[in-house]
Amino acid sequence: MIFSSIAFLLYFLPFFLFLYYLSSEKYKNYIILLASIFFYSWGAPGFVFILMASTFVDFYLVRLMDQTEEKKKKKLLLGLSIALNLGLLAFFKYANFFVDNVNAVLSETGANEIQWTKIALPIGISFYTFQTLTYSIDIYRKVHKPLNKVWDYLLYIMMFPQLIAGPIVRFNTIADQIEGRRETNYDRLLGFYRFCIGLAKKVLIANVLGAAVVSVIGDSPEAVLEVNWDLINSPLAWWCILAYTF
Repeated sequence: MIFSSIAFLLYFLPFFLFLYYLSSEKYKNYIILLASIFFYSWGAPGFVFILMASTFVDFYLVRLMDQTEEKKKKKLLLGLSIALNLGLLAFFKYANFFVDNVNAVLSETGANEIQWTKIALPIGISFYTFQTLTYSIDIYRKVHKPLNKVWDYLLYIMMFPQLIAGPIVRFNTIADQIEGRRETNYDRLLGFYRFCIGLAKKVLIANVLGAAVVSVIGDSPEAVLEVNWDLINSPLAWWCILAYTF
């Protein structure tokens, strides 16, 4: 589900806002979290369980780190948290690349290749990873105290407005808003205004220019990588570069 889709604009977002503003302050975070889990499951139903399990482990690992007084043990726990999250990113981003290169070497030597099922890259894995890192590092540096509830940490990581498309949000800039925020009508109007501007840029500019680029160079990796010398030597190439940039 993408933010400019009919499913999001006419079904998901209105239903979410209805439930959010109907619920009491006590349950608003749970409404956002459930909506975020549903939103992410829409595009990556398999990975959502891995993401949630990793987040649970990281939450208690960082909590233990914060409660530890011994500096060496504290650094060790920080290292484990960072290794867990970067390891997840490295596995999903580079496992296919690593196995393909090993198999290329094995085929040259006549050895049996590694049997491997290609791994799909989960949506938003980079944003997820770096947000978990900001939490671990901010807690380690005592920039902010850790969250009290694992559900609030899961909300910080999985909040649907930013998980799949960013930006990466530093924990210390949003922590107080997770545990106790105050909303005004001005905030709501400003958020609605920003959403409308972003949606207009996406639908009226980016999508239109994207369709123009695809009509010239295609949308498959093979088509994009294939050198078209007639295109390169024509003014159309510069229009494609500018359109792709915008």
